[in-house]
Amino acid sequence: MKGLKERILNDVAQDLAAIEKALVENLNPYLPFVSHVAKYIMFSGGKRIRPLLMVLSARLCGYQGDYDKTLSVVFEYLHVATLLHDDVVDGAEVRRGNPVAHSIWGAPGTVLAGDFLLARSIAIAAQTDQIAILEILAHTTAQMSQGEIDQLLRRQDLSTDEEQYMEVIKRKTACLIQAACQTGALLARAPEDQVDALVHYGYHLGVAFQLVDDLLDYTADAQILGKATGTDLTEGKLTLPVIYALNRSTVEDRNRMETIIQQGTFTTREFDTILQLVTKYGGIEYTRKRAQEHIDQAKRYLRIFDVSETRRLLEDLADYVVVRQM
Repeated sequence: MKGLKERILNDVAQDLAAIEKALVENLNPYLPFVSHVAKYIMFSGGKRIRPLLMVLSARLCGYQGDYDKTLSVVFEYLHVATLLHDDVVDGAEVRRGNPVAHSIWGAPGTVLAGDFLLARSIAIAAQTDQIAILEILAHTTAQMSQGEIDQLLRRQDLSTDEEQYMEVIKRKTACLIQAACQTGALLARAPEDQVDALVHYGYHLGVAFQLVDDLLDYTADAQILGKATGTDLTEGKLTLPVIYALNRSTVEDRNRMETIIQQGTFTTREFDTILQLVTKYGGIEYTRKRAQEHIDQAKRYLRIFDVSETRRLLEDLADYVVVRQM
């Protein structure tokens, strides 16, 4: 896993440097407060996978212009805006190992900074003069909001099943990664079959990405993860490892899990009990298997493209998603 990560980072070093530069340049002319809040979370360890996917998707489709790095920041801005908003809604305390933005600048300022990033994204995308790209962003932001609302309404809802959970993660995570890949293809004015292939690649990659995120909340080292493990459960979010275990446990074990979950807060010992039961009933193994299935599907959609360094990078990124530790 370490070797794969290092190889990817080495191969995309120039792209990442250009993306970092564009992220700063597209914030600097605006109110210092907004830039300060946005930069606080944006430059605290984000992986830049969304803008990188847009850049690589455009390149895979033959794009040779000079606007790809600028346009790619849209997908980091949208991602960061949702993090700022979500942390306020969830009452979170830590993000990427640091205190959340609203604990420093307050909820009103943090929410407004997120709103600015949404508006700035639309302004940047408008410069492409492609209505299709603007339509994708409008649809994506609506889907992301709907996913977060759906998740909010399902807090501590022990009747949530896998199908309902999948609908939430399609909207809250997969749609933005899908949009990044699709936008790259559209920027390159790629033929329809290539656009469609990257739409499907991005969708399956995005689903796998969230599945692994949800898995890490139970299995990762808290220092590596950048937040306490069990955070999802504390916030009332039922994710696939727990959903799967609840549906396969004995009545006695299900009651034990439900009692802990419904408390809203729990001790380390109680979380360990949940983890033991989730593992016992296959929730960890099943979630990892489902993530791998989506990665395999994502890579299959790249086969319509000629073998190239860019295609290999997109395949490597897909493989990295299921083995990452944060």
